[in-house]
Amino acid sequence: MAAAANLPKFSAHPIVQAPMAGGAANPRLAAAVAASGGFGFLAAGYKTPEAMYEEIRQLRDQSTQPFGVNVFLPQPAATDPSAVAVYAEQLAGEEAWYGVPLGDPEAGLDDAYEAKVAILLEDPVPLVSFTFGCPARAVLDAFRKAGTYTVVTATTVAEAQAAEAAGADAVCVQGMEAGGHRGTHRDEPLLDGTGDGLLALLPQVREAVALPLTAAGGLMRGGQVAAVLAAGADAAQLGTAFLVCPESGASPLHKQALTDPVFTRTEMTRAFSGRPARGLVNRFVREHGPYAPPGYPQIHHLTAPLRKAAAAAGDAQGMALWAGQGHRLAREESAGRLVELLVEEMRAAREVAA
Repeated sequence: MAAAANLPKFSAHPIVQAPMAGGAANPRLAAAVAASGGFGFLAAGYKTPEAMYEEIRQLRDQSTQPFGVNVFLPQPAATDPSAVAVYAEQLAGEEAWYGVPLGDPEAGLDDAYEAKVAILLEDPVPLVSFTFGCPARAVLDAFRKAGTYTVVTATTVAEAQAAEAAGADAVCVQGMEAGGHRGTHRDEPLLDGTGDGLLALLPQVREAVALPLTAAGGLMRGGQVAAVLAAGADAAQLGTAFLVCPESGASPLHKQALTDPVFTRTEMTRAFSGRPARGLVNRFVREHGPYAPPGYPQIHHLTAPLRKAAAAAGDAQGMALWAGQGHRLAREESAGRLVELLVEEMRAAREVAA
């Protein structure tokens, strides 16, 4: 296998702020991370193409540093409508409790993928990453011609190899510890709860592909950043660590829950979206997780009004509290100071290892 290439010098430090969809990642957070030498991301997931473009415009107004935009791949139409209907019946009590109707499961199945790609090709950004699959070679080639660097999320060696074969510039290797959705290319219910942790997966991918790698999954301290760099990564991507920063768009309830002793653990669940995602175990996960069928994004649309109503009511027990396994290590620091701390800890760990 050819020697791995290095990531382009997008930032002074090998620290990437994860593109957390749902509002946590925003222009303010990305700009603050970039200002301290990290790499900031925007999340196009669940936004309209117009809203995505507006956030890009805002970030460009706030920062001249390189940044990335994350895009969700369309999902195959394999969901069983009857299973979604049964789950909707099971959620009738939640409808009554929060006083809102369930959402339309068919509200949008492709997340406006084509329109977002068209905008990003017409007005290129430095980097675009993809989750829930690998784009066609023609799409990746088009971004290369536009001068945009492409990254594909992978949760297995085979997915990383598929990204390399399709012409991606780099791979984001996501371990089981990561908060939020698993970035698997296919949703395989029989594989729920399986998968490698980051430090087991990363060396396997490093030996299988020659692309630069970003490591993601439960990283909260600079010592962990040093560890994944030593294990073959070119950069480390952190989401939960930045979730509690004042610049993050996450709700105050979500931020507080990460270190609240009421929430003792995380779990992979389909309860909120129909796709495996890691979050804090609350009432909603306990009561509905065991019965939630495969069905993304239909289940996501179905439960969206419930989640919004729970947040408005100040009820964290009904919210999707996405969090990685290291959530207890969250620090309430500004994004810029957090980058500085991570760099200090990374350097200290390297000195000890030297």
